[in-house]
Amino acid sequence: MDSSVNKYKVILVDDEPLILRSLKAAIPWDELNLEIVGEARNGEGALHLIRETSPHMIISDIRMPGMDGISLMKEVLSDHSNLIFIVISGYGEFEYAREALRQGAFDYLLKPIDHEELTEMLIRASKKLNTQIENDKLLHSVQVLSLLARERMFSELIEGNQRTLPHMQWMESSELDQDYFMAVVQLDQYLVLNERWTMEEKRLWLFAIRNILEEWSIHNEGLTIFPFHSGEWILLFPSSLKGRKADLGHDIIYQIKKYSKLTCSVGISTCTRGIDQLSEVYQSATRALYQRFYSVQEDVFIDSEPAMQIAVTQEVKYPKHLETAIIECIRTLDLNRMLSIFDETKTYIEDRALTKEAAERLIVEMTVVLYRQFESSNLLVEWSLGGLIQKIHDLATLNEMIQVVKDTFENRMKETGKSHTKEDVQTVVRKAQKYILNNYHKDLSIEELSELVDLSVSHFCTLFKQVSGYTFLEYLTQCRMDKAKYILKNTSVKVYQVAPLVGYQDPKYFTQVFKKATGKTPSEFREETG
Repeated sequence: MDSSVNKYKVILVDDEPLILRSLKAAIPWDELNLEIVGEARNGEGALHLIRETSPHMIISDIRMPGMDGISLMKEVLSDHSNLIFIVISGYGEFEYAREALRQGAFDYLLKPIDHEELTEMLIRASKKLNTQIENDKLLHSVQVLSLLARERMFSELIEGNQRTLPHMQWMESSELDQDYFMAVVQLDQYLVLNERWTMEEKRLWLFAIRNILEEWSIHNEGLTIFPFHSGEWILLFPSSLKGRKADLGHDIIYQIKKYSKLTCSVGISTCTRGIDQLSEVYQSATRALYQRFYSVQEDVFIDSEPAMQIAVTQEVKYPKHLETAIIECIRTLDLNRMLSIFDETKTYIEDRALTKEAAERLIVEMTVVLYRQFESSNLLVEWSLGGLIQKIHDLATLNEMIQVVKDTFENRMKETGKSHTKEDVQTVVRKAQKYILNNYHKDLSIEELSELVDLSVSHFCTLFKQVSGYTFLEYLTQCRMDKAKYILKNTSVKVYQVAPLVGYQDPKYFTQVFKKATGKTPSEFREETG
């Protein structure tokens, strides 16, 4: 037997201690890749051991006080049919041995025990166990493949590939021959979560949620459950549960939040019949999920009958009057009026029941125009318009989209409203420059300087460049290079020791920066000025 395989566990049962000792000593257990995990003197003791150790083989005497070997075997094999039983009997107990074989014993031995015969018997028993394990693996593989093929078939049909049907007639789909409805479960903020998770974390989270839904489905009369798109799962239910649609959906939300701490929303379709209707019923469930865009929090959304008619693409008149009003607010720094008009924009979208895609296009278009207005008014720099648009795209609801736009423009408006005089600006920049001159040898960051002068990073950058003519990094680098040149010219400090004195922990990087700034390496500079 392959030594790399886990050992099979064996229990010895006999009321004669001498036989137990001889069995342990005479059989080459290790060579056979077998391990004795316990021994008992009677049937009752053996039962206790079996529950504790879960053995693969039992070698037991037939005649023992109390529960005999045949009674033990009957009780154990009723729950563990793959367990190997080898029975030992005396010459006068052959009828018992025949009875044991009829009851499912693997083989029997007559006393006195022939150890070579038992060894051969154990080799055959191990081979049988090997075959059982391989068969179990094969059966499991077939079951998994069948499940995957079934899920693949359903996915193909949901995507509208009806050509799949003739090739999949061998699969059992009778549960869809009755009336049924579909629930589509979608994780909220999945795009954001996907950015945050590593590949391994994503695999574990999605696996955990599938397990939660599978266990829940079993206890709630679900017909099937499988993942569809990433962050989305499909459950099918018999139409007999249609009166409980809302309760089922809310329970799904509760279970996922309870066991994974994640939130989700559920769209539930109208009822239908037939496997060929999977695509239609999926569209019904996702149509219901459109309503999530207008909801403040996760919820259950049920498609009405007849189906809601929401256009996938919508041509909507752009609210130019709202854009013009916000631009005027930016010019006059009227913050409260600007925030109020953003709320009017939200109402404009809600009243027209725009799809997420149409609403997003409108909000992004307005955001770009307003950004350009801030830009042309010299009210912002180093603010990523692309970052804001990506943030809008990643959000799941109208409320969140409008709120992020409001927050962004409000912050910019407040920064502008601080309106420093020319003298104030000079004071702020001088304070920052003095701090750099005193701390150039440290690991300085622009966030640290901004906090020092009590400004946002973007506003500080604007003021610093306007007054000094340099960006923060250019000024810091120039300061460090001036200090480095002074040290190289007036001291004998080794070149590699200069780097940390002027804020660079890597001497090679210091040399690169120095050469870029002066056109010479530190060594060349020292030689020319020494």
